[in-house]
Amino acid sequence: MSSEPTQTDSGYWAANVRIIVISLAIWALVSFGFGILLRPLLSGITVGGTDLGFWFAQQGSILVFLALIFFYAWRMNKLDREHGVDEE
Repeated sequence: MSSEPTQTDSGYWAANVRIIVISLAIWALVSFGFGILLRPLLSGITVGGTDLGFWFAQQGSILVFLALIFFYAWRMNKLDREHGVDEE
């Protein structure tokens, strides 16, 4: 049995890393970008009695993080099925 990665293995890991990088970029944009850097620009928009930047810093980034967890699990299950490494 060879330990060399096959084309399928490389494609699987490339897709996996791409999903992780995109998810981390979205999370960084929402938590750091909207909650800290862009907060002054979002201060005029109110959500739940407070400005949108504060909402992202306190609740929005957590909700987006939870959504990203579910997206990652769903997408990885689909990717596992596509590459034949899923659990039955």
